[in-house]
Amino acid sequence: MNASHVSTAGSGFAQDSCLNVVARLQESRIFRDYQDAFQMATRLPLVLRPVGSFQAPLQGAKNIASFCALMGGGNKTCAACLQLQAKVEGQSATEPTTAQCFAGLSESVVPIRLGDKVIAYLQTGQVMLRPPTENGFRAAMAELEKWKTTVDVAQLHAAFFETRVLTKSRYGAMLRLLWSFAQHLSLVSNELMIKQAAAEPPAVAKARAFIAEHLGEELSLEQVARASSMSPFYFCKVFKTATGVTFTDYVARARAEKTKQLLLNPHTRVSEAAFEAGFQSLSQFNRVFRRIEGQSPSNYREHLHGVALSPRASRPALAFAA
Repeated sequence: MNASHVSTAGSGFAQDSCLNVVARLQESRIFRDYQDAFQMATRLPLVLRPVGSFQAPLQGAKNIASFCALMGGGNKTCAACLQLQAKVEGQSATEPTTAQCFAGLSESVVPIRLGDKVIAYLQTGQVMLRPPTENGFRAAMAELEKWKTTVDVAQLHAAFFETRVLTKSRYGAMLRLLWSFAQHLSLVSNELMIKQAAAEPPAVAKARAFIAEHLGEELSLEQVARASSMSPFYFCKVFKTATGVTFTDYVARARAEKTKQLLLNPHTRVSEAAFEAGFQSLSQFNRVFRRIEGQSPSNYREHLHGVALSPRASRPALAFAA
């Protein structure tokens, strides 16, 4: 896609431009104030995340359910949460959408649109729409048994029955509040995109497009500067001013994101994804990925697709057997 042209009338938005808009929304005063007020008034978590984000659901929010916090420590359960998140995201094109996880907790997303394209979601939930029961807990434990997950059953049982319970009508009213706010954020997003398109020099847009097209190849500063019709020295200054990062860091982050997309395929090896994304060596890739993502590529892949946990001997636990 040609990043030098942005149309607010259709879906021709460059992905990195949309991500920049979402990042600015996340840091905006209007969202921060609303997030604080919503979490305080409802005692529910709330986050704003870009489309396709594979962070743990509701990561960084207040009011995370104790049951979900315990489940988030396991790779298989983390993968199940990410799959639920992807499922809800896939169903939510025009209106708020809610789905239940394996343990009966509901999670919802509310789309934020830019033109005819969804660029982000307001996400909340981790509630039950009917009181928890012993049968429900046993069903959740049966699912964990299939995953051979080691858990502290007593602690999990207590957390399960502490989960927030709301009526469908009350929870629906909270989602309507988020829907109204999402429509307002859509207007703000459009304004930000227009300002961003006007502010970004055409040469930088051309550089972004060139980098995206040649990401899997060796990319030098001189090569991209030449494609942007600028000297390397001037290009460095203009690119850093427009993007907020150096050319080298921008390419590294773009390749890390490309690797994450490739690793969505559980059959793709980390090394294959790294080289396809343009990294020249595994040592370079591991170093860059850890710096950007805060974890090793193998750990990221395990959390994405799930592996059986090792038994924790530090406290009494029940290890389910196959």
